[in-house]
Amino acid sequence: MASFLQIPDEEKGHDLNLFCVPKHYENDLERVIIPHGIIMDRTERLARDIMQDMGGHHIVALCVLKGGYKFFADLLDYIKALNQNSDKSVPLTVDFIRLKSYCKDQSTNSVKVIGEDELSALTGKNVLIVEDIVETGRTMQTLLSLLNGYGPKMVKVVSLLVKRTPKSSGYRPDYIGFEVPDQYLVGYALDYNEYFRDLSHICILNENGREKYKM
Repeated sequence: MASFLQIPDEEKGHDLNLFCVPKHYENDLERVIIPHGIIMDRTERLARDIMQDMGGHHIVALCVLKGGYKFFADLLDYIKALNQNSDKSVPLTVDFIRLKSYCKDQSTNSVKVIGEDELSALTGKNVLIVEDIVETGRTMQTLLSLLNGYGPKMVKVVSLLVKRTPKSSGYRPDYIGFEVPDQYLVGYALDYNEYFRDLSHICILNENGREKYKM
């Protein structure tokens, strides 16, 4: 079972005044729940775990856009550092896919895959899917079912966040950064209707923010 850092339901987070937060978001956020530095430290450890498990083979890192791009970039930087500073290294290539399963702030039952044509190139490859957050798990299960149809040699999934929610299908990624409460989180490329991707920390969105940036 994947190890992870658990953020408990009763965790109140940290006062916004203790961190650098863009002025235009100050009234839209409740608290900082995961500071940027802790995200980076946890990401570095995930990179090490991934290399221990998959480091014997060429890895194709598949980024799930849009929310996964920041985590993807930082994770790959740590993997590249391990490649450069250890006795053995493996080739690392990248690809991208976009899944659409959100309408405003509600997860929908349908999943639209943008970039599916590129999946045929993953036949026989060792694939690492990089995701920002797993909520119900149904989106990732849909992608895995689709991907397995192309015959990859190995598929592993790393997600920065996994949300504790009664709506969960029970799916768990192979690698998990943090397990978080069932709240709407933004920052570190996690968005609310495309806003808050430019926020470094992961924060709890307040009612004012949800109303201000609703579609």
